[in-house]
Amino acid sequence: MFTPATIKAIQDIMRQDIGVDGDAQRLSQLVWLIYLKILDDEDRALEIRKEKYTPTLPKEYQWRTWAAPLDGLTGEQLVAFVNGDLIPALRALPTNGNQRTELTRMAFQDVNNFMRKGTLLKQVINKVNEIDFNTSKDRHAFNEVYERLLKSLQSAKNYGELYTPRAVTQFIVEMIDPKVGESVFDPAAGTGGFLVNSLEHLRKQVKTVKDEAKIQQSIHGVEKKPLPYMLLITNMMLHGIEEPVTMRRGNMLEKPLRDYTDADRIDCIVTNPPFGGTEEPGVEKNFPTEFQTRETADLFLVLIVRLLKKYGRCGVVLPDGTLFGEGMKTALKKMLLEECNLHTIVRLPKSVFAPYTSIATNLLFFTKGEPTKEIWYYEHPLPKGQKAYSMTNPMSVDEFAPEKVWWNNREENGQAWKVSIDEIRARNYNLDIKNPRAPKELVESPEELLATYRTKQEETKKALDKIRALLEGALSHNGTK
Repeated sequence: MFTPATIKAIQDIMRQDIGVDGDAQRLSQLVWLIYLKILDDEDRALEIRKEKYTPTLPKEYQWRTWAAPLDGLTGEQLVAFVNGDLIPALRALPTNGNQRTELTRMAFQDVNNFMRKGTLLKQVINKVNEIDFNTSKDRHAFNEVYERLLKSLQSAKNYGELYTPRAVTQFIVEMIDPKVGESVFDPAAGTGGFLVNSLEHLRKQVKTVKDEAKIQQSIHGVEKKPLPYMLLITNMMLHGIEEPVTMRRGNMLEKPLRDYTDADRIDCIVTNPPFGGTEEPGVEKNFPTEFQTRETADLFLVLIVRLLKKYGRCGVVLPDGTLFGEGMKTALKKMLLEECNLHTIVRLPKSVFAPYTSIATNLLFFTKGEPTKEIWYYEHPLPKGQKAYSMTNPMSVDEFAPEKVWWNNREENGQAWKVSIDEIRARNYNLDIKNPRAPKELVESPEELLATYRTKQEETKKALDKIRALLEGALSHNGTK
């Protein structure tokens, strides 16, 4: 039976192995083992439910064969098998028409075994064997732990971009409100947070087996990095997607924009494209001249507008730089406002993505097929008495309750205001518009600041003189005794 203590025990075992360095490698090691265990458990169930079912993997590479709890391999033999046989074989699985086989081959292209000591690896495998993914209790319990494991990546230097706070993903999905039968896509899927929330949202609408089948085929994601891709497909399997073949490994920006056709159009896009980074030289050539840049977030915004169907809806996380930037960014915003109705911008506090980044971010909501006439802004406040979000005190889902109440009955208030398209044009498409009702910060003039500094300096000098006098008096008194 699985408990959260199982994962802690696995991590403790891994820390004893000199080959595993840091949380990211521990998670990478754990996730491919978990993936193979889930795959085997599901294969066992499918073998019972379906006649003439073909297992995903050849018998010698099935988890039940080499990772058996009692008579499976261990020690040096185990490490030699994993490094020299198992992983190379999974990378080279033949294309046999089995979608799960193809998915596994793709997922293992960049997988590595970091553990060097076979006895420790066997201990980890035995702990993984305590989880039965065919029982709803174990699967549900592991889902919660998996979410915490993904969240732990937020503090990792090179992997913080992979995790968007659940409060943000859930709010965006609820406001976009995908329906059964509509396609949902995340072109920079990371570990799948937006897609998991979309699944949960759509399953509340399911009434028939056909509805569930539609959902299974309507959730799409693309991720280019190997670790998050493995995390993504594992996440999808944990949430009931038996064949997550609609999750692809790749970079959506590497395909020329003109090559995306009507067949690629999507009803709903929910995403947090990487920001603050740049693409490889040459990627920008896939885009029209006026939109050529190597800044990832800007290129994804161009792509999103291209991919949306007419009246398709998008909720996207973007940094402040996109709002106020000039040059190419001005052309980008002009295009967005002419082709789409950018009806809402929710401005978030700077610390939402801390400690990965302190860059201020915004949630943009728009519908393709009609131009923008006005934009509503909503400034999301920090909870009362809280100066910033942190790993121990993150943003909560409940904080978005006021926005949800306001969403369908909009009025200007202390948090919300609207700006006309004429004013935005007059600003040369600078969308970085501050809350006009926010308390004004008192800014002193240079002369006032200098006077304040001199006053404080004088007060400090007087305090030091007083302390010096007291010390001299005490020393003098002691000397006369």
